[in-house]
Amino acid sequence: MAGKVIKQLRDFPSVEELLQSGKLVGAVSSVPRPVAADVVKEVVADVKSEFKRRGAAISLTEIHNKIRDRIRSYRRREISRVINATGIVVHTNLGRAPLSESIFDAVKTTVVGYGNIEYDLQSGSRGKRGPSCEAYLARLSGAENATVVNNCAAALLIILNTFANRKKVIISRGELVQIGGGFRIPDILKKSGARLCEVGTTNITNLSDYADAIDDKTALILRVHQSNFIQRGFTDQVKLKPLVALGRKHGVPVVNDLGSGVFVSTRKLLGYNEPTVQQSVRDGADLTCFSGDKMLGGCQAGLIVGSDEHIKKIRKNALFRTLRVDKIVFSMLEKMLAFYLNDDWMTNIKVWSILSLSESELYRRGKDLLKKLGNPRGISVEATGAYVGGGALPESSIPSVSIVFSPQFNATTLLKKFRDMPVPIIGRIDDDRLILDLKAVDETDLPYLTDAISSVLDEA
Repeated sequence: MAGKVIKQLRDFPSVEELLQSGKLVGAVSSVPRPVAADVVKEVVADVKSEFKRRGAAISLTEIHNKIRDRIRSYRRREISRVINATGIVVHTNLGRAPLSESIFDAVKTTVVGYGNIEYDLQSGSRGKRGPSCEAYLARLSGAENATVVNNCAAALLIILNTFANRKKVIISRGELVQIGGGFRIPDILKKSGARLCEVGTTNITNLSDYADAIDDKTALILRVHQSNFIQRGFTDQVKLKPLVALGRKHGVPVVNDLGSGVFVSTRKLLGYNEPTVQQSVRDGADLTCFSGDKMLGGCQAGLIVGSDEHIKKIRKNALFRTLRVDKIVFSMLEKMLAFYLNDDWMTNIKVWSILSLSESELYRRGKDLLKKLGNPRGISVEATGAYVGGGALPESSIPSVSIVFSPQFNATTLLKKFRDMPVPIIGRIDDDRLILDLKAVDETDLPYLTDAISSVLDEA
């Protein structure tokens, strides 16, 4: 039947016949059967239309191949593992912070089956969701209290809605940033019910600009960390501490949106000081919000720390239930925060173990990889620059090492070939050269990367 040629419409096999074909059993079984049936119907309909238009015979093998390709395209939409060779460690499109096995393994017992997510084991009655996580978060940040929602945008939304619905929020024009996916701070303010009051200019905002804007309708002063871009030249921005002093003078709370947020000093590892959550609390911000899945190295979450009074009001907001997180997130956050509290974050949180990899170690891995390939011509190991990503430290390049394909190879073709691998390898193109940056490539993935390069070279 494999060599059958279809010369007229009545020769087309039925959908059921194709679904049961031994030639397609692997492809059909790789997706839910209703999906496979829909794919077969779509392919048969497309091929019939083409047949009617051209009138040329078509082989059954060609139909089989089209079905396999279409099913494969469906499967490529499913979340799957990839190898990050882009040089961006916290890659928004590749899952942001890679979770460490130590965190994932630690939460297996708490998320499989039943758990006391809202059950007080001491009293035997209904309990509060995530008390340990929030206690760890408050202790680590130095704040009076803390809470968790599903991402940092949600954290800002519920803060604004709780304290500034139909009221004025003062923000510097230089901080009206756009975050990932096209979300803009002004849009979030609008959806929260708050009224935006821009002060200063794009490049310079003074304390007097804030002071002049405060009136009896002012609910909050909002400070947004410019985490995903850099302003240079004739610029000035009000620091948090004097802004807090101004807010207290007028009885106006100050909210600090850190975006990415860190608990540790980044100077030694990255050569640049990203503002820490603890510093925001020490400087007196009434509320500070930040992400759990960027530089913290955990899962998606919006973390809020601040005064006990303000946190309790947020929890009473009806929106809080719509934005709350589940047992998986709380369990992961508990383990992640414990690593920070125990000061063993460098080894147990994958983002930091990646960022701490030395250039010499990366060179060793790259040279060893090329040696196993027989040191092929046109491929080299070179020093390159990687980035933290995730909207943090946009200009702070980290020393890295990459496998570099010279322009004698078609970089665009190679990029696609590596992306089409069973475990996709995602690289980048610089100056018509394909770059496979080793910074975020796990050491256990190096044998696979070596085999993949060998396979691509054989085809070339």
